Amino acid sequence: MILENIAAAISELASLQTLFLMTIGASAGLIAGAIPGFTIAMAVVLTLPFTFGMDATQGVATMIGVYVGGLSGGLMSGILIGIPGTPSSVATTFDGFPMARNGEPGYALGLGVWSSFFGGIIATLMLVTVAPQLAKVGLEFQPWDYFSLIFFALTVTASLAGENMIKGLIAGALGLVIACVGEDDINGVKRFDFGIEYLGEGFAFLPVLIGLFAFSRLMTDIRDKTTARKALSEMQDVDVRIEHRRAVKAILTRWVNLVRSSIIGVFTGVLPAAGSSISNILAYDQAKKAAPDPEKFGSGHVDGIIAPESANNATAGGALITMMALGIPGDIITAVMLGALLIHDVIPSPSFITEQPTIAYSIFIAFFFANFLVLGLQSVALRAFVQVTRVRMYVLASIILAYCGIGVFSLNNIVSDMWTLAVFGVVGYVMRLLGFPLAPMILGVVLGPIAERWLSRSLALSTDVSEFFIHPWSLFFIMISVFSIFFNQYQQERGKKTWTLAYPPAFLLALVTPLMLMGGIVRPAIAMVLLGLALYTGLKNLKIYQSNRQGN
Repeated sequence: MILENIAAAISELASLQTLFLMTIGASAGLIAGAIPGFTIAMAVVLTLPFTFGMDATQGVATMIGVYVGGLSGGLMSGILIGIPGTPSSVATTFDGFPMARNGEPGYALGLGVWSSFFGGIIATLMLVTVAPQLAKVGLEFQPWDYFSLIFFALTVTASLAGENMIKGLIAGALGLVIACVGEDDINGVKRFDFGIEYLGEGFAFLPVLIGLFAFSRLMTDIRDKTTARKALSEMQDVDVRIEHRRAVKAILTRWVNLVRSSIIGVFTGVLPAAGSSISNILAYDQAKKAAPDPEKFGSGHVDGIIAPESANNATAGGALITMMALGIPGDIITAVMLGALLIHDVIPSPSFITEQPTIAYSIFIAFFFANFLVLGLQSVALRAFVQVTRVRMYVLASIILAYCGIGVFSLNNIVSDMWTLAVFGVVGYVMRLLGFPLAPMILGVVLGPIAERWLSRSLALSTDVSEFFIHPWSLFFIMISVFSIFFNQYQQERGKKTWTLAYPPAFLLALVTPLMLMGGIVRPAIAMVLLGLALYTGLKNLKIYQSNRQGN
């Protein structure tokens, strides 16, 4: 039956017209993703009217091409010029840009391209095999659970702070304060406006993001006349070839990071209204915590590129799972796709895959093929894109700033966004000079409004704080958050301080309770396995502690 459905879906997609439309869509997505400020959602929305004259399969396949292309396109500008083309590529810049500046832009781009590809393929396999089961998890989430998830994501600030924890935490707190300026989304109350109309409107996070990343970086690059007249390739020995073979080998040797990050991406995509802006940061954080050399992250680490890029592409698969199995859009992009399906009288539901197998499997195969299509298109496009390393810095800065300005203005067509770009460009430049890391601040700006929105919804339903500890998923993420906050200190003092021996078993024990509360068979079974591991690890570390005391 499955083979028959796959054959029918392939026959639907195999026409030259459909393949041509997917190619155009993927190319448009790559361009949109590479331009800072021009979001993937904007590109998909612009594509929607063109799909009205197509059948349902062609229309959704075209938009999937735009979706996958946009997710992959954001890495190009993020790695080469340090400006994420989309919020889903924010974490890619943390190590991708330093690697490019260290003289290996071709290697960094190769890692990004192939990580995106493998993440998409893993997501496709999960999309085909466990779509209905994963979709049910998304239904379990309530406002308390969403807030705890975002709170867990905010604990990444401790990992991104680097060696100077105090400055990192200050930067993160400043990002959260910036996110609170303006009108409250839930109650419509203006905050921190001081009677100024500009502040009363609040700060759109994309102008802030581009200002902190782009404007401040450009000011840093051209502040010296001699440096401004040189190209990146003149400053150091730069290899401008895309190193595909070396990148694939590196990714496959780090397959654990690849699979873990892809699973994080799929899981985040399954949750409605979460999206790749969260998954890429979570995957980066987990990769750093699991790495044997976390102190090298932020200076061009291979795992720091693999994790976010595999996660953001895998998120698309998770979002499609929710859309198909439940008729609930995982993000704004799948919301547009859902609208396109409804226009063609195709209504996703729990029985969608069995009732509409041809369209369902067409979506599976279109997503699978789109990853191969984008891989080929991107490999060709990168050859031209990597030539920016030969352009003099002052010329490059002018062009980038112009594109940033156009992209920011096109978001809402208001001049105040341009001022936001300029103001936070100066703020970012000053923070760089003072040694403050920008990553925690950006994390606060991106995740702050999302956290506030879910907190407001939680408190609107109940002011009882215990609700955050009663709901299993919320308790699960709170437990992980507590241990995440202290993880950096654990890594630094492991083997040196006695308390670090209790950290692993305590962490495993903390997860047992929420998993048991979830009910069913699978998750309590996992809880029992974790309980056994906790007891084993605890006894093992107790013996180590006793032997250390006897040795002393």
